[in-house]
Amino acid sequence: MNSQVFKKTYLPETPGVYLFKQGKSVLYVGKATSLKDRVKSYFSKDLISTRGPHLVDMVFKADRVEYESSDSVLEALILEAYLIKKFQPKYNTKEKDNKSYNYVVITDEEFPKVLIERGKNLDLKNGTLLSSKLGTKAQNLIATYGPFPHGSILKEALRIVRRIFPFIDSQSSKKDNFEFYRQLGLTPDVFVSFQRRLESSLQNSDLDARIREDDRRNAIIQYAKTIRNIKLFFEGKKKELVKSLEKEMYVYAKKQEFEKANKVKKTLYALNHIRDVSLLKRDMSDVGKALRIEAYDVAHLSGTNMVGVMTVIEDGVPEKTEYRKFAIKTIKGSNDPGALKEMFLRRLGHTEWQYPGIIVVDGNEIQLSVVVNALASLKINIPVVAVVKDDKHKASKILGDKNLILSYRDQILLANAEAHRFAIAFHRQKRSKFLT
Repeated sequence: MNSQVFKKTYLPETPGVYLFKQGKSVLYVGKATSLKDRVKSYFSKDLISTRGPHLVDMVFKADRVEYESSDSVLEALILEAYLIKKFQPKYNTKEKDNKSYNYVVITDEEFPKVLIERGKNLDLKNGTLLSSKLGTKAQNLIATYGPFPHGSILKEALRIVRRIFPFIDSQSSKKDNFEFYRQLGLTPDVFVSFQRRLESSLQNSDLDARIREDDRRNAIIQYAKTIRNIKLFFEGKKKELVKSLEKEMYVYAKKQEFEKANKVKKTLYALNHIRDVSLLKRDMSDVGKALRIEAYDVAHLSGTNMVGVMTVIEDGVPEKTEYRKFAIKTIKGSNDPGALKEMFLRRLGHTEWQYPGIIVVDGNEIQLSVVVNALASLKINIPVVAVVKDDKHKASKILGDKNLILSYRDQILLANAEAHRFAIAFHRQKRSKFLT
């Protein structure tokens, strides 16, 4: 799609989701704080250096852009995930499967938990949570939402949702954490009230048993309403959700249960006035360009079991779903520059991966020149810096553009530290397999 066709396409300056299409096919789905500004960025001269040839190819093939506006960035994020799942757009796919993406899941139990899980932990076909980084046992799910491409943004989004609809997660479900989360307004009162009753000393008479059972049923019913509201929100049914809450508020008011009616009223207000300033800050790719930093490091033991890694920092936040491991295949012995070159050229072969704004290597002028020359050979213009370490493996100086280093020093060092940590962990893992 050429820029002249784009100029004739009306796009509002509001949050929402945009779809690049070719005929009836959806090529790419994205979210935006400003639909007009975001789509406009796809026709800038530096698109190839900021987004990579994968999306340049997409823009070239597209014949039109369609959009759906939303009331907030949060709702745009949820709608983006829904449309990616629905249309499976070719240019949204960063890998061959969905294992690296993030999902919001709701567990199938008496008091369901709302969790963020990686695709590799899920059986999406059968709706099952296989395992969890928090130690959750395998269990069935009543709902799965995603994939969500941006992990750090999803976490921030779920924090906002939780302020509107307090839910239970793996941490707040622990006995010692109930009261703490309740005071923060992150866990529903009905759940904590029921737990307190169970732990009370009044557990002997039949009357007390009936009271506890009534409390349990009430807690289940009330919390089920919260889960239903969360499901409606993640299904993009905001109008239906608002209508349901308004009806609930009216019923409470009619029964003169004004405290409950007022609570629902506050929920409605929060829902209609979503404060997603934090999302705006994290999602800089919609009001500017997110600074993506990629860092590379190599690890080995006297040249054996050599591995390399890539870590990613976006807007100062580690994007661990974007981390990559490389088993070095062509280099023998303690040849760190050679291993770095192999790894980096293999990375550049993945044109579906977004290009970074800064590249960080661990080493000195030699490692710096390896990456600079690789980029030059492919006519890719991305600034490169090298973090030089002292005898104790602490950063002593950074080589590269002084202004760039001055502006992004902390993020560069964070990316480098993450790469070193990740490389050592990967090497130990590979070495342990070799020894066994």
